Amino acid sequence: MDPKTLPAFERTLYNNIKDRYKVAFEALKIRDHHLQLLKITDLEQILDGKDPLKDVSTFPFWIRLWEAAIVLSEFVAGLPCDKETTLMELGAGLGAPGLTAAAAGFQVTLTDYEDLILDFERINAAASNLQNVQFAMLDWLHPPEMPQYDIIIGAEILFREEFFQPLLGVLRKALKPSGVVYLAHDVKRQSLEPFLKLAEKEYRVSASRKKLKSLDEDKIILMTRLQPRK
Repeated sequence: MDPKTLPAFERTLYNNIKDRYKVAFEALKIRDHHLQLLKITDLEQILDGKDPLKDVSTFPFWIRLWEAAIVLSEFVAGLPCDKETTLMELGAGLGAPGLTAAAAGFQVTLTDYEDLILDFERINAAASNLQNVQFAMLDWLHPPEMPQYDIIIGAEILFREEFFQPLLGVLRKALKPSGVVYLAHDVKRQSLEPFLKLAEKEYRVSASRKKLKSLDEDKIILMTRLQPRK
């Protein structure tokens, strides 16, 4: 990917980011869809001396393309849709699942909690030649007024228990009564089970396991589907 081919606005964003961080584009192919994802290549630059082993909450989870995001991207690519179907990705980070959905024809909104993350998403959408993508700041603790969506997705968004109730609050506001939520997480994620127990009060929950083969170790990803109880 040649950054010079980016549209003017996204090229400016790219240049501003490149002045602060070491970055590179990485190609990602999901079925017939080809994405370009800008990633930070030097983790120390963004950790800024923090030790994520001492406090996991300091780790900038958004900078990595997680296995769960790849599995969710593959799943979304196989969903039926038309050009009226709306989809929001929560905690989108680099945006792979949402961008895959856009490539498949959904009307997509990528959300996250920081301007820098949204700038990466804007660049990745432009680099992937996707026009049907919007971007929105979303603080789960203080969610703004927002439209309701047919589908809400998220990959590796359940890290901290104090965000479970705020997340459920966002889903109440943002999901259509007839809508569906798809989440993807490493099956070892300890926060997953307590969240799903909470969610069962309001949603019918189903799950399936997907294996992602890796050179290091196969990853088992739990795909969960939440549908509002009538």
